[in-house]
Amino acid sequence: MCGIVGYVGERDVVPLLMDGLRRLEYRGYDSAGVVAIQDGCLQTVRAEGKLDRLKEKLATHPLAGHYGLGHTRWATHGVPSERNAHPMVDARNRLALIHNGIIENFLPLKKRLIAEGWTFKSDTDTEVVANLISSYLDVSNAAGAPGTDLKTAVSRAVQELEGMYAFAVVTIEGDGQQIVAARQGPPLVIGLAEGEQFLASDPSALLIHTKDVVFLENGDIARLTPAGVEIWDKSGETVKRQVHRLTWDPIQAEKGGYKHFMLKEIHDQTQAVQDTFAGRVDFEDSRILFDTIQVSDEDLRRIERIQIVACGTSWHAGLIGKFLIENIARVPVEVDYGSEYRYRDPIVDDRMLAVGISQSGETADTLSAMEAAHERGARLFTVCNVPGSQATRISEGVIYTHAGPEIGVASTKAFSTQLVALYLLALYLRQVRTGSIDRSYLDALAHLPHAVNDVISRQESRMEALAKRYFRAENFLYLGRGINYPIALEGALKLKEISYIHAEGYPAGEMKHGPIALIDKEMPVVALATGDQVFEKVKSNLQEVKARDGVVIALTDRDPEELGGICDEIIQVPTVSPLLQPIVNVIPLQLLAYFTGVRRGADVDQPRNLAKSVTVE
Repeated sequence: MCGIVGYVGERDVVPLLMDGLRRLEYRGYDSAGVVAIQDGCLQTVRAEGKLDRLKEKLATHPLAGHYGLGHTRWATHGVPSERNAHPMVDARNRLALIHNGIIENFLPLKKRLIAEGWTFKSDTDTEVVANLISSYLDVSNAAGAPGTDLKTAVSRAVQELEGMYAFAVVTIEGDGQQIVAARQGPPLVIGLAEGEQFLASDPSALLIHTKDVVFLENGDIARLTPAGVEIWDKSGETVKRQVHRLTWDPIQAEKGGYKHFMLKEIHDQTQAVQDTFAGRVDFEDSRILFDTIQVSDEDLRRIERIQIVACGTSWHAGLIGKFLIENIARVPVEVDYGSEYRYRDPIVDDRMLAVGISQSGETADTLSAMEAAHERGARLFTVCNVPGSQATRISEGVIYTHAGPEIGVASTKAFSTQLVALYLLALYLRQVRTGSIDRSYLDALAHLPHAVNDVISRQESRMEALAKRYFRAENFLYLGRGINYPIALEGALKLKEISYIHAEGYPAGEMKHGPIALIDKEMPVVALATGDQVFEKVKSNLQEVKARDGVVIALTDRDPEELGGICDEIIQVPTVSPLLQPIVNVIPLQLLAYFTGVRRGADVDQPRNLAKSVTVE
């Protein structure tokens, strides 16, 4: 949701803000805006639509200054429009605010402020926060001295806010250059440098300037000045937060010569899956090495069951994680949507391990589910890509995916690395519970990067050709069995996200209980037919499709002759361990979705109505 950037220092602020927004545009692209302060004047430019619209307006209405804020919006309150774009200026034109999140009690606050004489020009909850903070700049203290400073006004305002938010505010009042920021839910990260400070909702916007960052905690308020950063916790006490040294290279956040981030990130998977297990596997002694798990082996041996909570693509990873953990570690696993988990009454005790999966570590629904499980006594782990994120801070065990920045909204390398991380977790649990791991598990893992590279290099042009053939189809059906059923779900989701074609993923054996009624000569059916265990069953399902004139596209690692001429198209993939086969199988489906979206003229990096990190419910 919404991208936030800020800068305070001696450099010209607008180019810095625009560069940061360009790196964060994937977080929201309904509108964008910047504010810069110079000589006591509050200057804003806003535009509906993507960032290029704002760039055009700045060319004719240039701004200048040494501190300010920028924002790219994914609409929650108020339709996408210039008047609803951020920054929001208060009714007295003395402060500007940018915001990510949802203020749940904005309406009663707005009614109160209107009764007090404050006016509103937008439909957003953000303008309510701007006016609320401004109202506290007028409050007289007990001694009768009028006015207060911006940090105090923000502190008073947040005490009244209900919901999930991250915001930053600047004002023309007060002494010197400053940005004040507050976090309750969505992420905010501060970049530290000599004589200048940076602010963003994602570290990728800061990497070109600094690798030293501080992640704000929930309830924190921070003041940024050229001289440094001050942070107060929710109790109002001054605190020092840990400085993290990021290892991401700024080049990682660029397209690297690819036409789209999504295609680059599909290609990144060869390295990403290797990075996820690098340094964590002792191949010589057949051991898994984790230095980010704070739960003792004795306590882990007490675990009787596991609950995985996640959303979207990460939920599909969790479904595969169930197969991995139950097969390898022999611990029963349930998988829940984070958005549903805390609204029922889950059965939780101290013999349960809750595992939250989130690329960003800031997914609101997943975080809420993790906290609900932990509050009921569960031990808490997370599989996450972003060091210092909220999920990692609240967890007793962290398995980083090391995927690097993923800019494309539709997850690709984050998904495959989550599967590797879950495989490692399953092996680690087996190691803790039995004392050893069979070497074959690790040999299969060592082979995985080669198989990933092989399937990308062999199938990229093939998937482009298939996309050209079938991009006009209006419906797709994806089928899978066993551990590959979640890959059918993920393949369908990717096609929906990227090309806007309606697609459904289904267990192949359940096809005859409903979806078979939809099959005709216009519907491509993509089936995962790899391995030995269920190959013949899937083959029978494909015969049922063919008997009803469906277009059969089979993804297989078997000899095509074994499919008996029932397929219109065959996608050949390399054979790996059955437990790792989903990682290989998903890549052609990612490529098919990508090339289909491109062929249909869709914006594959920024699909309509979607945002990368969903930090509100």
